[in-house]
Amino acid sequence: MSIQSVKAREILDSRGNPTIEVEVWTNEGMFSAKVPSGASTGIHEAYELRDGDKSRYFGFGVLKAVCNVNNLISPILKGMRVDNQKAIDDKMIELDGTKNKSKLGANAIVGVSMAVARAAASIKGIPLYRYISELAGNSNIRLPVPCFNVINGGKHAGNRLPFQEFMLVPHGAPNFKEALRYGSEVYHSLKEIIKERYGIDATNVGDEGGFAPSLSSPDEALTLLVDAINHSGYEGVIKIAVDSAASEFWNPKDSQSYDLDFKNTSSSHSINSLNNGEQLLSKYVEILKKYPIAFFEDPFGEDDWENHSKITAEIGMKIQIIGDDLLCTNPERIKKAIAEKTVNSLLLKINQIGTLTETIEAAKLAKDAGWGCLVSHRSGETDDHFIADLVVGLGTGEIKSGAPCRFERLAKYNRLMKIEEELEKAHRANGNLFEFAGDDFYHF
Repeated sequence: MSIQSVKAREILDSRGNPTIEVEVWTNEGMFSAKVPSGASTGIHEAYELRDGDKSRYFGFGVLKAVCNVNNLISPILKGMRVDNQKAIDDKMIELDGTKNKSKLGANAIVGVSMAVARAAASIKGIPLYRYISELAGNSNIRLPVPCFNVINGGKHAGNRLPFQEFMLVPHGAPNFKEALRYGSEVYHSLKEIIKERYGIDATNVGDEGGFAPSLSSPDEALTLLVDAINHSGYEGVIKIAVDSAASEFWNPKDSQSYDLDFKNTSSSHSINSLNNGEQLLSKYVEILKKYPIAFFEDPFGEDDWENHSKITAEIGMKIQIIGDDLLCTNPERIKKAIAEKTVNSLLLKINQIGTLTETIEAAKLAKDAGWGCLVSHRSGETDDHFIADLVVGLGTGEIKSGAPCRFERLAKYNRLMKIEEELEKAHRANGNLFEFAGDDFYHF
């Protein structure tokens, strides 16, 4: 079960940008992982190492990170047992020696960490989700509710919609397979409605498979989703979620103002587009009154702790307030947020922190605090479906991996359907218990 060598190579992600594939070689064979990459990234994320060589991929190459895996990480891991995840992850963190993994690159470290877990699970003869559940000490194996990003705005789209993602959350489905069907049907209904109201060119899809029609206000997007849900017959069964990615339109130097018209390239922005924290909070409260909202993600800027605390105090007893850029899957920031009651849920991204061990630690902190925990993909993805096993192994109950469209997104959802089949078979054969999170998705 010992590592013989570790090898990395430069590949392309779903946006056509370079990323890393890592192979871990043992006497039992080779086990690989592919690393995702975000576009809307928090400043507190672990450091993604890029080459900066403008003659290749406009400076976005990852050959330095590849070299770090092949020449620095591989020698120190040689001979270590693949089933000692924490020791391996700690060894890489020690070798890096920086607070944000900027020496080796979090993209180098996380690829190795993921591939090592795959190797250990295979050699032990158990599915990856079972192995992760063992590492996490979790006995609550359950399938998550999928959160489909079907309308894009913010940094992910060329329209003037300020909020980045509008999602469908089929919490009322009886199982994961049906939840995926519900989401797919509403997605196709939404496509027809958008085509009718905005024209066929408005049904082109963005990085995560969502549509980006010419919208300028959140109400327009939310109304479209309600109409598509009702048209498909899923009223009361599917809720809506909003990822504002508010750091993209937050100006902390200007009295903490938020410019909801930040994508307007003209020199004169509408005075109505500028909101302080209190005004933006009022908009969220109004949205919650009018629409079936499941959660708000990143409703304020990544260091706007005060307004995150205010919205959590005001409506956090009704819905999830999820921290992404605010927390960056970082245990230290999560502890601060727990102590100050800043949010009530964590967005979990393995490449934000850089190792599986730290990811599990972050999830445990959220669970112990009584928070929800939403496992997430990145906008730059691959066909690797590691996070599907991660969400089941941790039992967090919710996952977002884009629209039910584009193969790099569907790879995760299709893997979850296969896991559900495996669990159903084990239940029939041995009575092994598992569940679909359903209406209880926000309880971890």
